Amino acid sequence: MINIKASRRYALAIMGIVDEMNNLDQVSEDFELIERMIKEVREYALFLKNPIIKKEKKKQILSVFLKGRVSDLTLQFVEFVTSKKRENLFPEIIQQFYQLRDERLNILNVPVQVAAKITTLQEQQLIKRLEDVTKKKVRLKYEVDPSLIGGFKAQYGDTVWDATAKRQLEWLMKIATTGAK
Repeated sequence: MINIKASRRYALAIMGIVDEMNNLDQVSEDFELIERMIKEVREYALFLKNPIIKKEKKKQILSVFLKGRVSDLTLQFVEFVTSKKRENLFPEIIQQFYQLRDERLNILNVPVQVAAKITTLQEQQLIKRLEDVTKKKVRLKYEVDPSLIGGFKAQYGDTVWDATAKRQLEWLMKIATTGAK
């Protein structure tokens, strides 16, 4: 819980600076690069988490490694977080930053469980329906779940759209047994 609060504070700090400098796209791209490196390069992730390496040495290595790959603002932010010995929070900081960015851009991220990959037309229809209901731009994130048998399940906030085959069969059984419409 403490890490989430700290990560949120750092994300709010960089977002405030990004707002002032009007370079949201650049910092977003920089964070995507850093996030990819953390996920794909095991040594990089271990380096960030290593408490034995002194913060000055970490700052020096990160500066050399990131210089020319990310904007000066992002590099300064990375150095700042490292100077506070919070570099192990970068994955959480980045996620919090993305959340703040999407809120500012009025984007709703909707996880969708599907039985199998859906067609482009089905995806467009689902996005349109969700955008009509939420009045936000919708970004879908798919997870294939073969246990669903058919259909999909989408959730945003407290709302769940359950159009799975199982749910449809339950609904039909309820109608058949109660005679309800």
